[in-house]
Amino acid sequence: MIKKFLIALVILLWVGVLLSALWWYNTTYIRTEFFAGQELHLPQDIAGPGRIRLVHFWDPSCPCNLGNQQHLGELTRDYADSVDFYHMQMPGSNGHLPKTLNRLKPIKIHVNTDILPASPAVAIWDEFGQLAYFGPYSEGAICNSSNSFVEPVLEALKQGRSVLSGSNLAAGCFCTWQPSP
Repeated sequence: MIKKFLIALVILLWVGVLLSALWWYNTTYIRTEFFAGQELHLPQDIAGPGRIRLVHFWDPSCPCNLGNQQHLGELTRDYADSVDFYHMQMPGSNGHLPKTLNRLKPIKIHVNTDILPASPAVAIWDEFGQLAYFGPYSEGAICNSSNSFVEPVLEALKQGRSVLSGSNLAAGCFCTWQPSP
């Protein structure tokens, strides 16, 4: 009888710990963010007319990046013929992208927390150098091609259609973008 009670107690404690961890994760990382990119610009050396450009904003310490790395790898593979891929790591952070994302070139863009409140985020410029999209990869906790905002934008741009979505509001997994001073 005592053995069954102890097993039940351990199971109950384990469930409690799991529910507490889930609650902590949801309250810490799952939230709604507004991305306002009207003042976001590419560096002078790659601005202006050219190929479509995609910039991945990320923080190595953010667990939300794990949810979009496979998706980002698929994007680099599927759009290699028409898109130049860049990444901007949060200033002052340490880390590196996985080898599967080695096609992304590092870039420096002046961005503050009013423009980029959280990461991961993505900005896409069209072939004329105009910002077409700025915001999250998708809505929800996990990013993939089935719930992505990115593929429809890239497809429209590849077909020569204009896209103007420089500001977006979405709920998902985000970490605050606060570079070290």
